[in-house]
Amino acid sequence: MVDEQPMVRHGFALSIGEICPDARVLEAGTLDEALAIGRHTPELALVLYDPGPARPDSAEGGAEAATGPFAGLRRLKETLGAVPVLILTNSDEVADIVDSVRLGARGYVLKTSPPEVLEHAISLALSGDIFLPLPRAVLNGALAEATRGNDDILDRLTDRQRDVFELLLAGHSNKEIARGLGVLEGTVKVHVRAIMQKLGVRNRTQVAVVAARNGCFSGEG
Repeated sequence: MVDEQPMVRHGFALSIGEICPDARVLEAGTLDEALAIGRHTPELALVLYDPGPARPDSAEGGAEAATGPFAGLRRLKETLGAVPVLILTNSDEVADIVDSVRLGARGYVLKTSPPEVLEHAISLALSGDIFLPLPRAVLNGALAEATRGNDDILDRLTDRQRDVFELLLAGHSNKEIARGLGVLEGTVKVHVRAIMQKLGVRNRTQVAVVAARNGCFSGEG
C-alpha cells in the first residue's frame, strides 16, 4: 500500500487486510520505499499506489519523474514486472484513467468508493482482469454520444457484442457479464474474442485504450 499520508495509508492497509485476511500488507510512504520493498519481496502479489500530484517522486527519478502524475507508475512497472498495480486516487479525470491504463495499471480505484469496490478491483487485478470506475449512467451517455460518428468502433459490433462491450468497459469479469446478460460464461468469452478481433487488440487493457481514443469514456473523445 503506497500513499504519502500515514493515516490514510494505514486505513487502507487495514481494509486490505480484511479483504485478504491471509495476506501480509506492507506500507510505503514514498515511491522509493515502494520500489525498495518490491526489489526485496519476491512474493509480492499486488501494489495499490496513490501517484499523488504531478511532481518528482524523488531525486533518483530525475527529469522523468517530473513528467506527470503517472511517471511513478512507469517506474513501478519497470521494477515489478508482472506484479499488478492498482491506482488508488481522488482524481476522476478520464485522462488520468486512460493514462494509467496505457502505462499498465490493472485498475483505477477512487478513494471515495465504498469498500466493496476496492474488494472487486483487487479480485479482478489478481485474476488478470482490469477494473475501471465507469458508472453505468455515465457510460451509457458516453456510448450514445459516441454512436453519432459514422466510423465509430460501435458500428463494428453486433447488438449483443455492444452489451458485452459496455459491461467490459465497466470493469466486469466474464462471469459477471454472463450473469448480468443471462448467458453462459463461454458465450461471453466468444463475444469478447470477437470484440478484440474487430478492434484489432489482444487484451482488455488495449480495449480500454481504443475505447478511450474513440470517445467511449466521455463525450469529449
